[in-house]
Amino acid sequence: MVERARIILGCLAGRRVKQVARACHTRPNTVIKWRQRFAQRGLAGLRDQARPGAKRVYGEAFRNRVLALLEQPPPPGQAGWDGPAVAAALNGSVHAVWRVLRQQGICLQRQRSWCISTDKEFAAKAADIVGLYLNPPDKALVISVDEKPSIQALERRTGYVETDSGKVVRAYKSTYKRHGTLNLFAALQVATGQVKAAITHRKRREEFLQFMDQVVAESPPEQELHVILDNYCTHKKCHVWLAQHPQVHFHFTPTSASWLNQVEIWFGIFSRKALRGLSTRSTAELRQAIEAFIGAYAEHAKPFKWKKREVTGSQLRNTIVNLRN
Repeated sequence: MVERARIILGCLAGRRVKQVARACHTRPNTVIKWRQRFAQRGLAGLRDQARPGAKRVYGEAFRNRVLALLEQPPPPGQAGWDGPAVAAALNGSVHAVWRVLRQQGICLQRQRSWCISTDKEFAAKAADIVGLYLNPPDKALVISVDEKPSIQALERRTGYVETDSGKVVRAYKSTYKRHGTLNLFAALQVATGQVKAAITHRKRREEFLQFMDQVVAESPPEQELHVILDNYCTHKKCHVWLAQHPQVHFHFTPTSASWLNQVEIWFGIFSRKALRGLSTRSTAELRQAIEAFIGAYAEHAKPFKWKKREVTGSQLRNTIVNLRN
């Protein structure tokens, strides 16, 4: 476009065709071509015209064949389809297959898991817990409690390495030493985001109730505590303890729906920031690392915002069929 503009400016200045061609380092025929186009269509004439291009080899029909094939069983010896297998089955180009997959947003190698709750009281239990998040009882404390069991104290070298592509990535040695495990009990205050934790060597019901004793001891005696728990066995059969603490009320998530417990979000943050890539030579070092994270997190703790507008069981859709339709 710069060259064409210079040609037109040279012509408008009254220069000869050969003079303009020399100044723009091009041929006289090129100067004549763009002078005529400008005279006929103005500035629009300086733009490239649409070109028909080569005839498409892989069009809409090929796309439909790819999508239809993905619904069929994979070839013998394979657990699922991949690009080369699809191309071989359709006798086409693997690059054309990948192009179709990219256009449709289909990732054959990436995987996600799902879990469908079979709890017959799913709606009622979910509504109870979500109600505690969105509209907690007056003058009551809502806490989410759970444990992260068997956190391993692993000793292995970590660092950065350069890959064949020239990128620098975080790496760790394949061999490691085990130095024991610890268990982490955590109680998240839904209103403030603050977390109270206890690190133990065992994770029996006894340790769970001892942790709950600590939580209750730090709360005013007259304050009600609404505790959100999953259905792990150590959380059940606590009738004697609950009878001794009438101000405490347990609320259990539906079966296979522990994701309703907000403390699971905190455990995810804890795993990413404190455990991933951690190397410790003893459970004492592991304890120090966990306590350091909890202390640092407390300085900037904020409550989580519940954004799910509705809570239902997982809804599975055959997306390939939807794309074909």
